Amino acid sequence: MLNRWNPFELSNGAVALPLVAKEFDQLFRELSVRQGGARELVPPTDIYETAEGITLQVDLPGHDPKAIEVKVENDTLTLKSERKVERSDKEKDGAHRLERSFGVYARSFVLPRTVDTSKVEARYENGVLTLTLPRRDESRPRVVEVKVNG
Repeated sequence: MLNRWNPFELSNGAVALPLVAKEFDQLFRELSVRQGGARELVPPTDIYETAEGITLQVDLPGHDPKAIEVKVENDTLTLKSERKVERSDKEKDGAHRLERSFGVYARSFVLPRTVDTSKVEARYENGVLTLTLPRRDESRPRVVEVKVNG
């Protein structure tokens, strides 16, 4: 019997590919560059859709809520914020490990035509930006009653 060989399979049978994929994703996020050469970070986002509309939850820990910019132009939602370094030079000298990311965070989403862009709401709580995008009234599902004759 022939066995298929998987180079990512560990000795216990588990596959390590998700970890590799996660690391590549993080690498590409950190290396994304915007015009002008400054590093632009992409914040992780969860998107939920219901009959009422779409909700986005964006991780922006440590950001000043007053500095978060949310803009809707045409059918594109763009969010932008900057997380600034809060360390002094003295703290940097004694640092053993610096893993937190600082810089400009930006993300854009093309919105479906069913979203009422005039009613977009944004709320920032515990490091999470929640954007609520309600559906247009005419695009919401309706229940039609079926009448039975007889």
